[in-house]
Amino acid sequence: MRRVSDRHLRLGIVCYPSVGGSGVVATEIAIRAARAGHDVHLLSYGRPARLHEAVPGLRYHEVQVSGYPLFRYPPYDLALATRMAEVHEEAAIDVWHVHYAIPHAVSAWLARAMGARELRFVTTLHGTDITVVGADRAYARPTRFALEQSTEVTAVSRFLADETVIAFGSRKPIEVVPNFVDTVLFAPGTQGRYWARADHERRIVHASNFRPVKRVGDTVRAFAQIAAELPARLWLVGEGPDREHALAIAADLGVADRVEAPGVKNQHELAELLADADLFLSTSETESFGLSMLEAMSCGVPCVSTRVGGVPEVFGGTGRLVPLGDLGAMARAAIELLSDPDQHRVVGEESRARAVAEYRAENILERYLALYRRVASGPERHPVA
Repeated sequence: MRRVSDRHLRLGIVCYPSVGGSGVVATEIAIRAARAGHDVHLLSYGRPARLHEAVPGLRYHEVQVSGYPLFRYPPYDLALATRMAEVHEEAAIDVWHVHYAIPHAVSAWLARAMGARELRFVTTLHGTDITVVGADRAYARPTRFALEQSTEVTAVSRFLADETVIAFGSRKPIEVVPNFVDTVLFAPGTQGRYWARADHERRIVHASNFRPVKRVGDTVRAFAQIAAELPARLWLVGEGPDREHALAIAADLGVADRVEAPGVKNQHELAELLADADLFLSTSETESFGLSMLEAMSCGVPCVSTRVGGVPEVFGGTGRLVPLGDLGAMARAAIELLSDPDQHRVVGEESRARAVAEYRAENILERYLALYRRVASGPERHPVA
């Protein structure tokens, strides 16, 4: 059994660099752990979107993938495994935390198999690595293998943990550790909500990576119904493959002049936008957690979402849930909140209170640090047979 100081850990964290929830959470863990005095090494193929400045104690390693004519696609998983093994040996990493099973957990196992002694790793499941990637026959077996080879496995919601067991029949215990929010940064603003503003225009926000699973076109269609009844404006925050399609739908529906698309914003700009918003809309067909909605809740902004995945867990009775694809129900729920200041105020206050009580970044980070210490100090564990 290894002894690890309660005050100091050497951590390796692997994530995708995108603005999606997994990259955001992984980067925030790395930054906060470094600021708490731990040595942190963050690996990815590109600089993570939320890593804006140098942080003492945090070192970023870009994984370089060499092009070779024989390969149709660059073998990132092999390059990552090699870099993990190198960093593990150079920095004497106590525990790795990999976000997404494919390919990160597989790369961690490969690094260990290549000779990185006692490489222990926690795999955190975020959603599409199970519901989309893991469901593909080409990736199902490696996903199951990666879970079984992990020292510990966590999921961001009970829904996702249960889905993982159903999809893979894995006997590996899965601990639920939810995503988190900076409740100081994401806080209610000072401009007031729609009833306190002179123009009474309702400010509605959608933030995502604009992938097809987010169904952003449905967000615009629901907004068009809302805008037909109330003065309203929609902000589409983010970048992704369906962004231009959503804007085209806005033009077709005659609401293009009431739709703003500011593109990718850093967390400070997003927090400023959400602080004085009146509503957050989500029309996703699957959502294992819903980090953007949690950030809105922390700002005291009511959310209306499809009843999918882990969203009901996050809401906990706040916000409004509607059936997937029922845009009429979504518009009615939104109009009700945006027409009744008293109801809107209550839902906003309840949302903020839940975010602070259940999802404060400081509390969730302590849970991860306790997990890291347990993994690093515990006996060597054999994979599930």
